[in-house]
Amino acid sequence: MILTSKIVRLQLRLLKPLLTSGGIETHRKRQETIGTLMSRSHRADTVPTEFSLGDFDAAMINPRSFEYDGVILYLHGGGYIGGSIGYAKGFGSVLASEYRIKVCCPAYRLAPEHPYPAALEDALSAYRFLLESGYSPEKIILAGESAGGGLEYSLCLKLKELGLGQPGGIVSISPWTDLTCSGSSYEENKDVDPYITREQLQFYSECYASDPLDPLVSPLFGDLSGLPRSLIFVGGDEVMLSDARSLHEKLLSQGCRSELVIADGMWHAYILYQVKETKKDYEKIRRFLTDTLGGRP
Repeated sequence: MILTSKIVRLQLRLLKPLLTSGGIETHRKRQETIGTLMSRSHRADTVPTEFSLGDFDAAMINPRSFEYDGVILYLHGGGYIGGSIGYAKGFGSVLASEYRIKVCCPAYRLAPEHPYPAALEDALSAYRFLLESGYSPEKIILAGESAGGGLEYSLCLKLKELGLGQPGGIVSISPWTDLTCSGSSYEENKDVDPYITREQLQFYSECYASDPLDPLVSPLFGDLSGLPRSLIFVGGDEVMLSDARSLHEKLLSQGCRSELVIADGMWHAYILYQVKETKKDYEKIRRFLTDTLGGRP
């Protein structure tokens, strides 16, 4: 059965009281279940190998055959408080299967046990691991959703600070780039977002960092000049719409290449649900990969 956005949206709205309640462990268990389901649906198409990168676990997911000569570094979402290796492998498996490309999935350390800068340090360690494995920066594509979508830009700011090469491109899905939650859409979309609330995000932000104005926490407030080409997706009905829209506008104003897709009537991280309406979005990502990486020689 191929789900439609109408069906999923209704389910999310009905489940909103459950999805926005419960403690941190409840949130983590829900994410783990979602990741397991995504991994299972692509088990025949991919081969995951788990390994340790010191303080955290990671996985390299290989497709059965290759279309692209490069690698995706996938940074999972979860508000910086959720997302195990099982969840990370979920959408990582989707990407590896859909685009026949290697995907590296770090399960970075989580708040509140490991607040900022732990997630950023782990993302940097994963990037260095790929460089040490022989990938040149331009052959690395960053991908991520929600907190992971913001962490991509924090990583690029850190790379610039350290003088390390920038990745070839960024695919960002519903990026959380402003942990002050101050954009206009937090108020404008509060009644139409089917499952995310400002209060929920403010709690996650407090768990993660003491200073949400720090550009390495909220990259929207950083100097984005010199960052690689971006492809940004966001749902038109999500409270975090402003994060993506303001990010896109700032990237353009600072001389970067960026394309923003606002999907009318869609919700947070809608692409991960693989409803039939997302087919064009997956094709857009494919064209982005082809333009950035070329095909496999």
